[in-house]
Amino acid sequence: MAASELYTKFARVWIPDPEEVWKSAELLKDYKPGDKVLLLHLEEGKDLEYRLDPKTKELPHLRNPDILVGENDLTALSYLHEPAVLHNLRVRFIDSKLIYTYCGIVLVAINPYEQLPIYGEDIINAYSGQNMGDMDPHIFAVAEEAYKQMARDERNQSIIVSGESGAGKTVSAKYAMRYFATVSGSASEANVEEKVLASNPIMESIGNAKTTRNDNSSRFGKYIEIGFDKRYRIIGANMRTYLLEKSRVVFQAEEERNYHIFYQLCASAKLPEFKMLRLGNANNFHYTKQGGSPVIEGVDDTKEMAHTRQACTLLGISESYQMGIFRILAGILHLGNVAFTSRDSDSCTIPPKHEPLSIFSDLMGVDYEEMCHWLCHRKLATAAETYIKPISKLQATNARDALAKHIYAKLFSWIVDHVNQALHSAVKQHSFIGVLDIYGFETFEINSFEQFCINYANEKLQQQFNMHVFKLEQEEYMKEQIPWTLIDFYDNQPCINLIESKLGILDLLDEECKMPKGTDDTWAQKLYNTHLNKCTLFEKPRLSNKAFIIQHFADKVEYQCEGFLEKNKDTVFEEQIKVLKSSKFKMLPELFQDDEKVISPTSATSSGRTPLTRTPVKPTKGRPGQTAKEHKKTVGHQFRNSLHLLMETLNATTPHYVRCIKPNDFKFPFTFDEKRAVQQLRACGVLETIRISAAGFPSRWTYQEFFSRYRVLMKQKDVLSDRKQTCKNVLEKLIVDKDKYQFGKTKIFFRAGQVAYLEKLRADKLRAACIRIQKTIRGWLLRKKYLRVRKAAIVVQRYVRGYQARCYAKFLRRTKAATIIQKYWRMYIVRKRYKIRRSATIVLQSYLRGYLARNRYRKMLREHKAVIIQKWVRGWLARTHYKRSTHAIIYLQCCFRRMMAKRELKKLKIEARSVERYKKLHIGMENKIMQLQRKVDEQNKDYKCLMEKLTNLEGIYNSETEKLRSDLERLQLSEEEAKIATGRVLSLQEEIGKLRKDLEQTQSEKKSIEERADRYKQETEQLVSNLKEENTLLKQEKEALNHLIVEQAKEMTETMEKKLVEETKQLELDLNDERLRYQNLLNEFSRLEERYDDLKEEMTLMVNVPKPGHKRTDSTHSSNESEYTFSSEIAETEDMPLRTEEPSEKRVPLDMSLFLKLQKRVTELEQEKQVMQDELDRKEEQVLRSKAKEEERPQIRGAELEYESLKRQELESENKKLKNELNELRKALSEKSAPEVTAPGAPAYRVLMEQLTSVSEELDVRKEEVLILRSQLVSQKEAIQPKDDKNTMTDSTILLEDVQKMKDKGEIAQAYIGLKETNKLLESQLQSQKRSHENEAEALRGEIQSLKEENNRQQQLLAQNLQLPPEARIEASLQHEITRLTNENLDLMEQLEKQDKTVRKLKKQLKVFAKKIGELEVGQMENISPGQIIDEPIRPVNIPRKEKDFQGMLEYKKEDEQKLVKNLILELKPRGVAVNLIPGLPAYILFMCVRHADYLNDDQKVRSLLTSTINSIKKVLKKRGDDFETVSFWLSNTCRFLHCLKQYSGEEGFMKHNTSRQNEHCLTNFDLAEYRQVLSDLAIQIYQQLVRVLENILQPMIVSGMLEHETIQGVSGVKPTGLRKRTSSIADEGTYTLDSILRQLNSFHSVMCQHGTDPELIKQVVRQMFYVVGAVTLNNLLLRKDMCSWSKGMQIRYNVSQLEEWLRDKNLMNSGAKETLEPLIQAAQLLQVKKKTDDDAEAICSMCSALTTAQIVKVLNLYTPVNEFEERVSVSFIRTIQMRLRDRKDSPQLLMDAKHIFPVTFPFNPSSLALETIQIPASLGLGFISRV
Repeated sequence: MAASELYTKFARVWIPDPEEVWKSAELLKDYKPGDKVLLLHLEEGKDLEYRLDPKTKELPHLRNPDILVGENDLTALSYLHEPAVLHNLRVRFIDSKLIYTYCGIVLVAINPYEQLPIYGEDIINAYSGQNMGDMDPHIFAVAEEAYKQMARDERNQSIIVSGESGAGKTVSAKYAMRYFATVSGSASEANVEEKVLASNPIMESIGNAKTTRNDNSSRFGKYIEIGFDKRYRIIGANMRTYLLEKSRVVFQAEEERNYHIFYQLCASAKLPEFKMLRLGNANNFHYTKQGGSPVIEGVDDTKEMAHTRQACTLLGISESYQMGIFRILAGILHLGNVAFTSRDSDSCTIPPKHEPLSIFSDLMGVDYEEMCHWLCHRKLATAAETYIKPISKLQATNARDALAKHIYAKLFSWIVDHVNQALHSAVKQHSFIGVLDIYGFETFEINSFEQFCINYANEKLQQQFNMHVFKLEQEEYMKEQIPWTLIDFYDNQPCINLIESKLGILDLLDEECKMPKGTDDTWAQKLYNTHLNKCTLFEKPRLSNKAFIIQHFADKVEYQCEGFLEKNKDTVFEEQIKVLKSSKFKMLPELFQDDEKVISPTSATSSGRTPLTRTPVKPTKGRPGQTAKEHKKTVGHQFRNSLHLLMETLNATTPHYVRCIKPNDFKFPFTFDEKRAVQQLRACGVLETIRISAAGFPSRWTYQEFFSRYRVLMKQKDVLSDRKQTCKNVLEKLIVDKDKYQFGKTKIFFRAGQVAYLEKLRADKLRAACIRIQKTIRGWLLRKKYLRVRKAAIVVQRYVRGYQARCYAKFLRRTKAATIIQKYWRMYIVRKRYKIRRSATIVLQSYLRGYLARNRYRKMLREHKAVIIQKWVRGWLARTHYKRSTHAIIYLQCCFRRMMAKRELKKLKIEARSVERYKKLHIGMENKIMQLQRKVDEQNKDYKCLMEKLTNLEGIYNSETEKLRSDLERLQLSEEEAKIATGRVLSLQEEIGKLRKDLEQTQSEKKSIEERADRYKQETEQLVSNLKEENTLLKQEKEALNHLIVEQAKEMTETMEKKLVEETKQLELDLNDERLRYQNLLNEFSRLEERYDDLKEEMTLMVNVPKPGHKRTDSTHSSNESEYTFSSEIAETEDMPLRTEEPSEKRVPLDMSLFLKLQKRVTELEQEKQVMQDELDRKEEQVLRSKAKEEERPQIRGAELEYESLKRQELESENKKLKNELNELRKALSEKSAPEVTAPGAPAYRVLMEQLTSVSEELDVRKEEVLILRSQLVSQKEAIQPKDDKNTMTDSTILLEDVQKMKDKGEIAQAYIGLKETNKLLESQLQSQKRSHENEAEALRGEIQSLKEENNRQQQLLAQNLQLPPEARIEASLQHEITRLTNENLDLMEQLEKQDKTVRKLKKQLKVFAKKIGELEVGQMENISPGQIIDEPIRPVNIPRKEKDFQGMLEYKKEDEQKLVKNLILELKPRGVAVNLIPGLPAYILFMCVRHADYLNDDQKVRSLLTSTINSIKKVLKKRGDDFETVSFWLSNTCRFLHCLKQYSGEEGFMKHNTSRQNEHCLTNFDLAEYRQVLSDLAIQIYQQLVRVLENILQPMIVSGMLEHETIQGVSGVKPTGLRKRTSSIADEGTYTLDSILRQLNSFHSVMCQHGTDPELIKQVVRQMFYVVGAVTLNNLLLRKDMCSWSKGMQIRYNVSQLEEWLRDKNLMNSGAKETLEPLIQAAQLLQVKKKTDDDAEAICSMCSALTTAQIVKVLNLYTPVNEFEERVSVSFIRTIQMRLRDRKDSPQLLMDAKHIFPVTFPFNPSSLALETIQIPASLGLGFISRV
């Protein structure tokens, strides 16, 4: 079909835009040929008329369907053009946060400017071994592809990483090398991969710097060759460098820095070792302060310096050489501070004693004056003479900078050389992978010589890239047998010729450099004359005569000629170099040696390979005679040679391309600038790749994929059995133009746009089918809805009409009732109104009449009161007038009388002065005297009477006085009483006053109380009414609360149960973690063991290499091997150093605490073994000495002495028994947990004291027996006399006679001395026993005291717990109980270990004593003469003969042990044994052999047999460790052997299920608990090996069977794919399906069942297998965008259901295997649920509990619709999910650990098989053993 037919209405296109580069629009009208304008509708809502170019009439680019947006491979797009590429990259980068995208053979990497968690160890493991097209794009996928092609094709590989500065080239190259180091490992113990990675910090510090575009920009190019051996393990590396930017040493632009190493030195200047460098802040040095930005945000230069030094140490650069490097670098900084002062225009000088130059001279070890002289002068040599010429200040400054650059360049080359020597390996290199990290195409406002060289290198690389792409296309066409047509692609050979050909730019530059007076201007004129108007790629700027323009493949670049000649010459004054060569500092002359070999700090031998590092500033080494000539080579010439060498290397390898893109210039994370991205895509060749692909047949489908995808476009009659013919027939109908497609051998090739057309047809067909289905379903739904609504309407009408009739009748009744009510109501209203008015009138009248009466009364009252007032006022006025009148009258009278009295007084005064006055006065006196005489007489008479009366009265008076006195006294008393009564009255009055006040207060309170009482009564009545109402509510609430309390109680019970379950689960998890760490330790031990064996073999081979004719095995090999493999303890201490020296790259994470505990345990056991061995030797020496003494002294002991010795042994055994009882008692006390048990008076306490009392009584009894024994010994010693060998000892009388006959006093003295020694020995033993008992009693008292303290502590805790709430009390008690049980378990474990040690020690002592007793009995029998034997009576002994009864033991000879092991283990075929014989037969046979050795009490035989068995099993597993049947067989037999050792150990815990006959077969002499532990460890190792075998078998099946294969056919359609084809989803002949996985699982299960594997162990194996299946499937799902779709979720759920069905069939649902698939199940559900609203987000968060947040977000980001009817997940929805899950605490790890192995346990499984019934088949070849 024509392309113009696709431009229909609603078709979407791309149109150019100055801001966004390309903008999307939609056609509003069909395009017809000849139209000049397209009507478009932009996405922002505007309409636009787009005019077509009248010349080309090119239509705008069509936009790809939404289903193809976000594809992993850009070549999978139906329309391949620039806007489609740009849009796809932007969608992946912004929306999906994916930074990697394939573009054919190119990996496009966009710098996210943010740390992403996609480079961990788990990601490396996920990509390892996978096909490149099967996983999402990643740098690891490219590295894996290179590694795989190197191993498969045996061809060297190269990874070419290019891009702009800041695009992430260095990081990408670093991750690629890290991938190789992790996946391949190293072939030696030198950790080469670590050294390869350690070279990065060094090269970054001396070769990277901060620029305006990048904080860590590489200012040089490098090519690292990573060498591999024949097993494709890293053996070394080699580095080449290109075009170091030396000018940065002396000059930095604004906001840029010098090389990192200078700032690291300045930041570390305060370190003690750097004091001699005399450095300071970076702003103090001219070479580090020019950029004005000495600090990089987020970078600590001090720490980076430490990393650099650590890397140097790892690479073997010694401390002295490191300090030498730092001295040179510090010298460069001080050299930059050297200042010049001008003398005149042609000369200059340095100030005297210039400090920077002085420091430089000291650091460099050169003469100050000489250096000062040559910095200001230069030497000119002519044919005849040599002149020394001063130079100007500018020339001196340039010369100083040139010297600094030269020194730095030499140092850089020196470091690169020595890094290469450190990475060099003596092993022959088989192949290599090169990683090229080189600068990308650069264009700035001012471009100079550096940009010219960089762009020249990119031209060469682009040419190589174009040729490689062209070659791949050609190979693909030829492979598919499609006619090859030449594709027009851009060939940049003319541009390369312009630069490097004869009379090219470089040639002219070199020629001008040779000219004595050559300048940049003359060189520019030569360029114009040679190439202008002759080469279309060369142009001259209009406004400049010192620049030129070159048309590169990416863009036009204008170069400024200024500085080209100087930079190309790179001239340094020879005299300055000579001064440096004469330095006393040894390292400095090494930098400038051209002929001598540079001394290596890593002490590399002279046989090492010459480093291949080539830098532009380092002259190529040649013969001595050519030194001068070599120095004349220019930088351009050197760079061209090194570039040619690089291209030769790349052409000899298979290249892989990584193009790094810088998304924006501001380093904003995940911000995409379309203009910058397009510019870089054009420059790096990505769009050229697209153009080449689009020129041919870019879309390629296999026939099966095409049939699966477009089956909907075929009719039933079109489908044939031959898929290829079917596809041909359909395509001929669908696409008329046959030039639009080609049929290849296995694929169909389509032109650009044809897949989009087919997709359009497919979508139309599916849309039509959908419309038809929707039409039918909607009609059926509406018809069903109509019938349902009609039926409901009829029912509703019926009920509504009845309701209306009832309502009308009710209305009539209400109307009649309302009329009656109205009548009575109106009457009531009128009457009520009348009564109200009447009562109101009466009230008004009464109030009015009362008002009038009161007014009249008030008037009368006022009148009456006025009269009274008038009366009183008038009376008062009259009285007042009277009083005033009377007062006035009296005053007048007084005045008058006073006047008259004054007159009378005056008259009397005058008369008194006259005689007559006295006369008158005396006339009256005589009369008066007479009268007075008479009166006197009368008075005398009266006096006499009165005297009489007085005497009478005196008598009366006296008597009355007496009375009065008595009365007075009485009155005085009464007065006192009255006073008292008065005081009392006063107090009473006061009290009365108080009481009155109280009474008043009480009365007031009474009133208030009465008032309150009234109010309270009212309130109470109201409250009672309210309470009655509330009472009913409270009853209801009570019932509800009771119900709620019951529910809460249930909830609390459930919560506590859940907590208990959770704590139990946590304890189980902790136990599993401990078990996992222990098993990881065993795994590491087995790995080290294998490594040890390999090293021994290598050592043996190395020893045997010089003598090929004579092969000799080390005589200690077998013994060493057996000791290494197994000893009576867990491990040997001699092996520990070997384990610690092993490399730790791929170790399983170990629990170091457990490792140290085991190591300590091993050391203790070794020491105990040595002590026991020493004691055994000492005992044997004592026995030998006692034998010698007995042989020297006469044999005088008889039967009585033997009896007494036996008695003493019995006492010793009783003593041991007492000790054991005390130990058991102590153990019983320690096991008691209740504090009240140990309290005084408690039953246990009483029992303890009773037992102590009995023990002390028993001790006293034993002491008495010892004393009796001593007396008997004394009596017997006295009775003993020496006799000759012929004499015999018959009875005591003979002994007494012999004693009496002894005449030799020396013998008596000797006997006496022996008796004294015996007594002393017994006394010492008794004293030691006494001390031991006292110590034990003291220890028991201490334990009792500690138990008391524990009791008090328990009571305190109980009191504290009682104060807590119930929930906290329970939790605290549980926590306390757990702590107590843990402590008790630890104590019990320690006691158990001590008791085990004691038991083993006592058993060994018992063996020694038994041997001694046997030897003594033999010696005594030899000392008895024949006469004695005859004299003694011989008792006849009857020996009953029993019938032959097998005891379940097998007997073999010691020399047949190797044959037994060989036939039963080494050469045994598991398949024959599993099919024909009983399961576990080898284990039973081995155990029966152990039983016989135990029966014979032969410990050497037991040890030898068990050691040989374990070693042989390990050898078999090492030899055939990849065979599942072998590993399963020996896992089953090892477990059975372990169970037999437990079942017949004699321990009660293992004898519960035994029969009485089986209990008789228990081991009697040896405790093989340690061997059980070793066998358990061996079983763990075999289990882990079995798991690894299972993983290796299942790994290739899982992804294909669980993800790629369509179990439900037709559910998922195949999307168009790009150049990197993914594994087909259709079941081809060689692919795995789910049935393959199920068949393999059946095979595993049947083999384990045939071998008799324990059912619990089978469950654990199945659980591990299902975990591997789920983890691998989920990991691949998270790394494959094409698998995250709705249909794939359905496929996964179906596959999981099939696995669950398999578990049900095998009765393994309780094995925990289904739970391991829960993350995969939830991921599948996540793919299928709705993902739009907040409710959907909430449902997803609650559903995906087994997935981490990172996994959920990753699945949502990767979700890709397969059909157009599905929708993508919006960014806002993903953010909602992240917000909801932000509080979830889970692992940030994205992938599951597929290598994780669950800890295994071996539950005890006793056998019901009787040992005596086992028959040994002849097929095993064990005829040399016999049943016993």
